[in-house]
Amino acid sequence: MKRIVLMALIALAVTTVVFAQSYTVQEVTGRVEREAGNQRVAVKTGDTLTADTVIHTGIASSLVLKNGDNSFTVQAVRSGKVSELITAASNVRISGAITRVDTGQISRTTTQVSTASARASDAAEDEDIAAE
Repeated sequence: MKRIVLMALIALAVTTVVFAQSYTVQEVTGRVEREAGNQRVAVKTGDTLTADTVIHTGIASSLVLKNGDNSFTVQAVRSGKVSELITAASNVRISGAITRVDTGQISRTTTQVSTASARASDAAEDEDIAAE
């Protein structure tokens, strides 16, 4: 029981810290907007956004936010509260292994394959020969 209460308190503390923070816009690429009332306003470098600010990034757009020593990048075609997008960005982990493959031993053979355009050209030649 103590463990559940402790976990709930930790979750509440983390949520409070995230929602109480503000983020400074370091870089804007493309079309990035924030909701202000019933309209959308362009986000500019130097703006301060709260964790509850709803932002929208367009196609080929990105947004770099800074909070203290931490920087977060919000990629293109994303919409939501800053706190949600920051959490999603920080949960991405890239991992894997690279394996070297020796391609020198793989045989390379080629065959001639007819394509639709080649077959159409051949058919046109055949008709010309038949007409003569």
